[in-house]
Amino acid sequence: MENSKEDSLAISKTLDIYFKAIHEGDVALLSSTFNAGTLLFGDVKGQPYAKTLVDYLDGVKNRQSPKDSGKPFKGEIISINVINSIAIAKVRVKMYDFDYHEFLSFHKIDNRWLIVNKMISDVTE
Repeated sequence: MENSKEDSLAISKTLDIYFKAIHEGDVALLSSTFNAGTLLFGDVKGQPYAKTLVDYLDGVKNRQSPKDSGKPFKGEIISINVINSIAIAKVRVKMYDFDYHEFLSFHKIDNRWLIVNKMISDVTE
């Protein structure tokens, strides 16, 4: 029932692509890490956050990328838990003036691990 190291490694590779795409503002690459029906929820600076994948990708497309901003960027995998064809990754993304803590739900679809839900909270330290 528990995952294999191969599944955790595959999810890590997807997360590497996810971080790279966010950093560079590459919407096509970022889109490749998500299932088309993904929904995003959470809070940003204390305000509720709810978007469809299309809305989220449009926002990424229309903002200055963290890379082009010249500000520090860091994507970090905290943990990955896999059971059969589902998984959850806890990650942290520091960009602009945000410190996002994220829970990303994954599902193995057609032998690919894709993000099917993204929950975020901006944490002020």
